[in-house]
Amino acid sequence: MNVEYTGRQYEITPAIRKEVETGIAKIRKILADKFETKVVLAVEKHRHKAEITISPRNGPLVGLAQAGTMKAAVGEALDHLEKQAVRHKTRWRTKKRAAGRKFNGDAAQETPQPAVGLTEDTAVPIVVHKYPAVAKTTEVHLVHSDEAVALRPMTLEEAIKEAHFRDRDVFVFRDPKGKVMVLHRTRDGKMELIEAP
Repeated sequence: MNVEYTGRQYEITPAIRKEVETGIAKIRKILADKFETKVVLAVEKHRHKAEITISPRNGPLVGLAQAGTMKAAVGEALDHLEKQAVRHKTRWRTKKRAAGRKFNGDAAQETPQPAVGLTEDTAVPIVVHKYPAVAKTTEVHLVHSDEAVALRPMTLEEAIKEAHFRDRDVFVFRDPKGKVMVLHRTRDGKMELIEAP
């Protein structure tokens, strides 16, 4: 068993070593895996802190505890680590598995795909897309910008030049007759003109 001990303002006793190693042995039985262990025992004022870190294949597990005595702190840290190990071990069981085969080994029946045609031989498979019943709404951010609005009436050519000069995707202006117009740059770079009623 490879355990690395670090004592900060604390001298590690054989009794504490034995307690840590029995706890780690119990966790090793749960995980059924070999792993490195680092134990940091520290004393700050009248608090005894224990930090036990193990590193199995799927990422580190850390048990932290603080108590009045070092033995109690180590016990709490090992309990915390044991709970994490049980959760870590059972996590793979609870994950959904691919429905490739049934439990008895027989191949699962495939769901029929929609097809169009008069007979089974002439039917052509089609792809059916499902759209969400309710469209996702995005959070609206209001931005007040004077740069995207022209203060004086402009011709269409002037508005296009001004929108390019100001580097705006949306530009609002009035034509010489006073009608409100909106220039919109699409994703492909083309400019669209929207006339407001």
